[in-house]
Amino acid sequence: MSTHTLSADAPATAIPAGHALTLPAGTDVFITQTLGGNVTVRTDRGLFRIAREHAGAIAGFDLAAAGASTAAEFSEQAVWDALKTCFDPEIPVNIVDLGLVYDLAIENDPAGGHVIDVKMTLTAPGCGMGPVIAEDARQKIATLPTVASAKVHIVWDPQWTPQMISAEGRKILGLE
Repeated sequence: MSTHTLSADAPATAIPAGHALTLPAGTDVFITQTLGGNVTVRTDRGLFRIAREHAGAIAGFDLAAAGASTAAEFSEQAVWDALKTCFDPEIPVNIVDLGLVYDLAIENDPAGGHVIDVKMTLTAPGCGMGPVIAEDARQKIATLPTVASAKVHIVWDPQWTPQMISAEGRKILGLE
């Protein structure tokens, strides 16, 4: 996509290991993906995910222009839409169209809010990015209006297979 330089230290997550680190100011980064409000960058040290709240450290990069969005009111569709803004940093297909979301449960809490419980899996059991992707999904759901709590659980049954990718996901990946 484009090359930029970090104007400030940027907290990041190594891909695919999933460990946190800081990319120092002055690091040259090549933006490979900006889906879901997070930024995947390549440096001479490998691939990294920079969360949306730290994307301002990328000099000359406008996250708003990259298409970050928010929902206006709560609905089940708003939850699905929020989940569709979550991406594996190595795959340009959202977690819903990848077939990673197995279950979505919405309950009302006594105060009139909503309790959201999601079960999802990963494309591979050893993926260190799993907790990062699950937390991204949880945070995006939690910011929806009237959500009292959101939990995202990683499950392994059934095991994910490429056949679970939606028709839209297959189209994006060129599998049709």
